[in-house]
Amino acid sequence: MNRNHILILLLLCALFACQEKSNEKLPKLGHYDVEGGDTLFHTISTFQFVDQDSTVITNDDLSDYVYVSDFFFMHCPTICPKVKKQMLRLYDHYEDNSNIKFVSHTLDPKRDTPSRLKQYASNLGVAHDKWLFLTGSKDDIYTIKDDYFIAAVEDPDSPGGISHSGKIILVDKQGHVRSFAEGTDPKEVDEFFHDIDRLLIEYEE
Repeated sequence: MNRNHILILLLLCALFACQEKSNEKLPKLGHYDVEGGDTLFHTISTFQFVDQDSTVITNDDLSDYVYVSDFFFMHCPTICPKVKKQMLRLYDHYEDNSNIKFVSHTLDPKRDTPSRLKQYASNLGVAHDKWLFLTGSKDDIYTIKDDYFIAAVEDPDSPGGISHSGKIILVDKQGHVRSFAEGTDPKEVDEFFHDIDRLLIEYEE
C-alpha cells in the first residue's frame, strides 16, 4: 500500500468516525438518580417568569420546543455583549425553524423590567415570540441558574456589579440540559450549532 492509499484510508476513517459521532444522541447532562430501575435525569426546575411583553411564561410554554438559553443583564459592560453576539448568530440561523426558541434570563430584575427588556429585544430586531427575555423574583432567578449550571453572584467589585459565567445552554423538550458552549468563544459556538442540529434530529425520528 503506497502513501497515497494510506492517506485516503485515513481520511475515510476520519470521515466515518465523524459521521458516527454526529449520529449519536447528545447526553443528558448533570446528576441523575435511579428509582425502580428507571433513570431520572437532571431537569430544569418548574418556573414561572414574565417575558418582555409582560406575559407569564412557565415550563409548559416551552415543552414543545428545543430551546437555547443564556443569563445576562442589560447594563453588563463585559461578557454580555459578546455572548449576545453569538446568540444572535444562532438566532439568525434558526429563525425560521419552528421547533426551536431562545430564552434569556436577566440577572438584574430590579433594573431589567419587562418594558426595558421589550425595548432591548426590539433593538436587537428579534421576534418576541421566538426569543423570550425573562424576568421575575431575584430569588427565583438566582435559584434556577444552578439548574443551567450558570455561576452568578452579585459583586460590587465586578463591572456592572454582577459576576457571572457566559455559557449558552441547550435544553430539550423534556427540560434536560443536553449541551453548552462558552458564549464568549465563537469556535465553541461553531460546534454548538452541530449539537443543536443533532438534538433537533432526535425529534424527527
